[in-house]
Parts: sequence; structure tokens; C-alpha cells
Amino acid sequence: MSSEQPKNQTDQNVETAESVEQATEAQEHAAVEPEVITKDEAAELDNAELASAHARISELESQLEAANQKVQDQKDSVVRAHAEVENIRRRSAQDVEKAHKFALEKFVNELLPVIDNLERALGAADQENETLKPMIEGVELTLKSFLNVVEKFGVQEINPQGQTFDPAKHQAMGMQESEEVAPNTVLLVMQKGYELNGRLIRPAMVMIAKAKA
Repeated sequence: MSSEQPKNQTDQNVETAESVEQATEAQEHAAVEPEVITKDEAAELDNAELASAHARISELESQLEAANQKVQDQKDSVVRAHAEVENIRRRSAQDVEKAHKFALEKFVNELLPVIDNLERALGAADQENETLKPMIEGVELTLKSFLNVVEKFGVQEINPQGQTFDPAKHQAMGMQESEEVAPNTVLLVMQKGYELNGRLIRPAMVMIAKAKA
């Protein structure tokens, strides 16, 4: 009995040593051997990275689109500002031009009665009277000088005798039946009209023809 017990003890020690050695080898093998993943796991990782990349691309595209839109808005603002400046400059130039053209309007209106009076004086003068001829010639020269001066500053007379009535430039003072001219024709100019650089400053006062009843 005493000789068998040591033998069993020795066998147990050997088995314990082998177990420890196997465990150590298993740990070393586990530490060295790389982690193995399946195809499905690899596909999931690829899909996740792809989704992240797509999300990042979408974000960058959105930022680029926003930047482009901001640049376009700024360009539009610059174009609008430039157009507004050009409009202001053009309106200012037109205002200055009108001021130059029509600055004399009030002064010309004051001169028109003088011209009217000279014309009336010539119309009422006895052209056959030899004594009055020097005076008549002087009035004619004075009237001609007046008309030449105002014409240099853009004044044009409106004398529509025999012309078709134009309500934009003529003021009808009455109508008279006539068979000699067509209806709506100016029969008589009672007072001449005038324009200043194309702007009507006084319409011509006229009598116009109408058909006989």
C-alpha cells in the first residue's frame, strides 16, 4: 500500500504540469493569432464607412451650394447697385439738361406779350400811308430782332393757318362753317403759339372750320 500512494501522487503532478503547459500554450496562441472577422461583418464595416463618406459628401455639397448661392446673391446685389447708380446718373443728367433747356421759360413767357403787341401794331398800321412807313419799318425790324433772339434760345412760333387742328398745340376758340376748306381746318389764327425746345409754352388760339349743316 505504501509504495502505490507515491506513484499516484507523481501521476497527478505530471497531469497538473501538462494542464498548466497546455493552458500557457493556449494563451500564447491566443495572443499571437490575429482576430478573424466574417464577410458579413466586413460588409457591415464597408457599408458604414461608405454611408459616412456619402454623408460627408452631401454635407460638403450643401456647403458648396450655399457658398455659390451667397456669391450669386452678392453678384446680383452689385449689379442692382450698379444699375441704380446708372439710373440716378442718367436722371441727374436729364434734369440738368432740362434745367438748361427750360430755364428761360418764364423769361420767354414775359417776352411773348411784347411780340404780340408788335404784331398787332403792324396789323393795325396803315400800310398805304407814306408818313407811317418809316415807323412801320422800324416796328418790323424790332419784331424781327425779337424773333431772331428768342429763336437762338430754342423758341419756335406756332402759326397753324390752313393746317389741320391739333389739340396738343392749338386751342380752339370757336367753330365756323366753311365750304372752302375741309372740316377741322384752322381758318384763323387769333394768337400765335410758341414752343421752347420742343415743349409747348403757349398754344395757338384758333378758329376752326366745320361743315355746313
